[in-house]
Amino acid sequence: MLVLVICLMFQASYLLTDSAELCRMPDLAKLKHEKLVSASLRGDALLLTLRTHIIQLETNRMTDLRSTLESLTSPMLGIVRHPVGSSEEATHSYPKNKIKILLLENIHAKAVHEFQQEGFEVEIVKSSLSEEELIKKIATVHALGIRSKTKITDAVLAEAKRLLCVGCFCIGTDQVDLSAANTRGVPVFNSPFSNSRSVAELMIGEIISLARRLGDKNMQMHAGKWDKVATSCLEIRGKTLGIVGYGHIGSQLSVMAESMGMRVIFYDIEKIMPLGNAKYCHSLEELLPQADFVTLHVPNTTLTNHLMNVNTIGLMKKGSYLINASRGSVVDLEALNTALRVGHLNGAAIDVYPVEPEGNNNNWVNILQNAPNTILTPHIGGSTEEAQLAIGLELADKMIRMINSGSTQGAVNFPSVDLPYGGPGTHRILNIHKNQPGVLRNINNILGEVNVHGQFLATKDAIGYLVVDVESLASMETKKQIASLPSSIRTRILCNSFGLRYFATSAAVSLFTESSPPPSEFH
Repeated sequence: MLVLVICLMFQASYLLTDSAELCRMPDLAKLKHEKLVSASLRGDALLLTLRTHIIQLETNRMTDLRSTLESLTSPMLGIVRHPVGSSEEATHSYPKNKIKILLLENIHAKAVHEFQQEGFEVEIVKSSLSEEELIKKIATVHALGIRSKTKITDAVLAEAKRLLCVGCFCIGTDQVDLSAANTRGVPVFNSPFSNSRSVAELMIGEIISLARRLGDKNMQMHAGKWDKVATSCLEIRGKTLGIVGYGHIGSQLSVMAESMGMRVIFYDIEKIMPLGNAKYCHSLEELLPQADFVTLHVPNTTLTNHLMNVNTIGLMKKGSYLINASRGSVVDLEALNTALRVGHLNGAAIDVYPVEPEGNNNNWVNILQNAPNTILTPHIGGSTEEAQLAIGLELADKMIRMINSGSTQGAVNFPSVDLPYGGPGTHRILNIHKNQPGVLRNINNILGEVNVHGQFLATKDAIGYLVVDVESLASMETKKQIASLPSSIRTRILCNSFGLRYFATSAAVSLFTESSPPPSEFH
């Protein structure tokens, strides 16, 4: 076009010059007027043509500029790379008010409020549900919140076609089949720290109560018996506390006990730096004979099953005390009962049990009932208002982040992935796939055809998890291709934005899809 303009301008200049030369030739006076008029007309015509071409050029340029501005001012500020018609953009999202959150076992009201603030549909059940009851409800649930009583089995997960995550509003996760959840692409979250102070304080209270035999004295007084004696009642100052499991609870207990004048020793399978003057023991066998009080803070594993049995309880100092607020399988209650009744141990406090009822009732029976100086509590180690509030906020935050942005940070059975927001003009694709060779190659072959703004892939056990931000105009087609891979388990796409509280964008909505087969209401 520029060449055409230059040529036209040159031709017009030549014709005007030719007309001027005719005017200077006296011997052609007769022709002067005719030639001049003809040349002027030809010049005017060419100038008009030139002006027309310039106007057309400006019009085309403005059209191109307008198209560019329209693309730049689209809702996602999409950067166009593909020709028109060669890409497909996800333009709508799954309504947040159709995302269903099921909260069981009297989850804290603040957590409920957090989910409702996001616009989710929230159903609250104060009690736990049996496997059969949960199977009936789980099919339409996108996120499930439980505490310690509800059991999430493989049979339940098999019916959870839309389940995006499970939140355990407590420390432990042994009530969930973590392997099955991993295989089926369901991340499980817990709250490993929020109630540690509450448990540590209960331990201090039980240490003092056992040393002063407060449980038995209380029962005697309620029965009308006044028995004021100092026999077997002790101060805890100067006594040795043996902590088994020096994690968040054990270490806090260590500091609190030392501040009350106790000597602290501990054993852990990992090398952990002692706090204060606490001393590390190289084995359980080294710790038990030294301790006046033994507290247990370990997870439920094959190594800790019946960790305290006939042999290990026999290693404890005669007249010592055993306290368990970890997991019910850690202590052999038969062996403990015998040790209490024959007087090898002076007392025990138990907060967790091998089998616990699904709900509150008046028919609970246990072998330790009526054992001397034995405090039995109904799994209340973390049951304080402060702890439940903190747990509620922590788990709600983790689950909302998973729904809104695909973050699995803090999941116990899933790769930890938390990709920063890709920025305007991007949509986020989340793909859970089988952990097998060749998957990354196949995914990268697809992503090689689009603009990728950010990508994170990690694996754990049976599955891999991909989070990728791609240009919005190619998002839907890219998602379809990734979802169609034989390795894909679940694939979903987040468009417009990933949540106000996390990315400060304008529309906190998500688009959910499943790989195969997708529920009818999923887009």
